Amino acid sequence: MFVRRIFRVIMLAPVGVGLAAAPASAQSPVVVTGKSPGFDVIALNEGGVAKAIRELPDMVRAVMARSKTPGVAVAVVQNGKTAYVEGFGVRRLGEAGAITPETVFQIASMSKPMSATIAAIAVSQGKVSWSDPVRQRLPWFQLKDPWVSDHATIGDFFAHRSGLPHAAGDNLEDLGFSRQEILSRLDQWPLDPFRASYNYANFGTTVAAEAVAAAMGEEWESLAARLLFTPLGMNATSARHADFLARQNRASLHALVGGRFQPLYDRNPDAQSPAGGVSSNVRDVAEWLKLLLAGGTHGGKRLFDADKLTPALTAQITPHAPSSPDERSSFYGYGFNVGVHANGRTNFGHSGAFLLGAGTCFQILPSANLGVVVLTNGAPVGAAEAIVSQFMDIAQYGVSTRDWYAGYHQMMQPMFAPVGDLAGATPPAHPAPAKPLAAYAGVYDNSYFGPVEIVARDGGLQLQIGPKRKTALLTHWNGDAFVMAPPSGENEPEGSRSSVRFEMQGDRAKGLVINYLDDAGLGRWKRQGKTP
Repeated sequence: MFVRRIFRVIMLAPVGVGLAAAPASAQSPVVVTGKSPGFDVIALNEGGVAKAIRELPDMVRAVMARSKTPGVAVAVVQNGKTAYVEGFGVRRLGEAGAITPETVFQIASMSKPMSATIAAIAVSQGKVSWSDPVRQRLPWFQLKDPWVSDHATIGDFFAHRSGLPHAAGDNLEDLGFSRQEILSRLDQWPLDPFRASYNYANFGTTVAAEAVAAAMGEEWESLAARLLFTPLGMNATSARHADFLARQNRASLHALVGGRFQPLYDRNPDAQSPAGGVSSNVRDVAEWLKLLLAGGTHGGKRLFDADKLTPALTAQITPHAPSSPDERSSFYGYGFNVGVHANGRTNFGHSGAFLLGAGTCFQILPSANLGVVVLTNGAPVGAAEAIVSQFMDIAQYGVSTRDWYAGYHQMMQPMFAPVGDLAGATPPAHPAPAKPLAAYAGVYDNSYFGPVEIVARDGGLQLQIGPKRKTALLTHWNGDAFVMAPPSGENEPEGSRSSVRFEMQGDRAKGLVINYLDDAGLGRWKRQGKTP
């Protein structure tokens, strides 16, 4: 649900490159000791939280003005209460509907920590364990390495440490494959070292959640509602895309195209629902934040045991290993980013994004019993993360320590880089001629992506791929190579262009390679039947 080719989870530690250090005046020299809130943490700025809440509307408006984000909703919780909630901007550019605290957004990868919370509830009920091997619950599931298949646990997949490569399965989702079809094909990916590598994979999280659902004897979407959404009164929250589309007060996605936000696409994340398919509003999300801060208790009822969620909030893997002694590490638990602020106070949270038009973020500061969530209906340009980080700065130090929007905006830019080997390339001045189009036409097999059909029509070639037969025009490039713009999807930014290179045997193609799909050699097709 973030685009592939980039580390998708934005850690909420300070951006390390190109940003000024915090001013000395921003930090108090007073040290607090003890088991809670920490061993040697710097005291919070007196009145900092109240100041951060007062200044929050201006923070939001300033970031919206810089980023041009169409709509934003924000909530703050402290000491078990919703201390602030508000909406800003519009649900859809060009229309009058305003964002309110009740407006439902697609929250993208913020779904992952919600799913981890649901898993913790199941663990607390004794029905499943973080250490259960996934195949104990999903006997049909396989990875390429049989030993890893047998030993990878629910926790391993929630922590992105199974060895499954980054973004594995995302392209299948873009092409319209179902959850079951995608999970059943993950065994074709070569694995990185088990429990020694971190690769952010939406369908890794989905595997873990499906194992939990199987242990509970229930489909994931119903389980999420029964264990979490309904008990918390999160009546606007769902893990089904159809429910989002049925909401009248919902925020449209706005993709960044031609340098401006435009409401162009629908994004159906049902295939990876546990990883990115939840929709909610800030009032509902605030109830979940209160549950986390209360250690699993809500309205006098215990939903999970605090110690059963602790592994999710504990560093399980290091996404970023320092390259020098003065560089910070980043950490990931089970579905949560976890870290330590410069003042020694621990935090946990997560970002979410759809390139097709959503950017979300939350962070919790447990030692202050404080949480903040920001939902936006614009593609991920750093707006949500900037608001959260500036709020937490003022709450802790009394001032903002840096230009958070500039830092996060810079971090997000690689996400918009076009994919494909011919993106931005200049066509050859004197290309070799192509064969007659009939030489390329036909159906080609691929065990991972399924068949593609090359159709000669109206003096040109069309490529049809996936269960929905998504179509792309092929334009001649050079010899037996053609160029295509990938069908629009979450992982193909504006300007993407890929080669389609036919492998010839005599005067007829025997196979083809689609460059933008050829990660780990999976994007190679062979013609059905014999080639004379």
